[in-house]
Amino acid sequence: MRLFLALEPPDALRARLGALADSAHARCGGRRVPDESLHLTLAFLGEVETSRVEALVEWLQGESPAGGEWRLDRWGTFRRPGIVWVGGGTPDPALDALQARLWNGLEALGHGGRPTRFVPHVTLLRRAARLSIEALPPVNLAWRWRRLTLLRSFTLQDGPRYEVVARSS
Repeated sequence: MRLFLALEPPDALRARLGALADSAHARCGGRRVPDESLHLTLAFLGEVETSRVEALVEWLQGESPAGGEWRLDRWGTFRRPGIVWVGGGTPDPALDALQARLWNGLEALGHGGRPTRFVPHVTLLRRAARLSIEALPPVNLAWRWRRLTLLRSFTLQDGPRYEVVARSS
């Protein structure tokens, strides 16, 4: 099973992110991420054997993050594979600490793959034809987060989709 840990935006924020995705799509082309798939990835685990999922779910359900507020105030791109995203212009100590704590717990469970760099972002477009973000509308959103979600990723003909496996308390 292909799994990752994420924060899911509340519905009102998801709608606002969707509107930004529409603006980006009109300007940059590419494949727009559906509103229901918008999220912030904290830890990508990749393929996890089914026999290990139960322990992962139990661990996650015991997690109780303090929560915080993440400011999204800038557009960004990853040249390869043509990603257009929104995120924060300055580091967010609470998100950085959460991501590090999660990886400590995951490594204790035997999961590897901790990234060398964490760039908190919400992907809005994939395979953008143009990475020209200068004329896109300003971003000024607050994301109040509290709960973690373990998501399963699977690929359909029109792109990736996600299914909730478990949530933290």
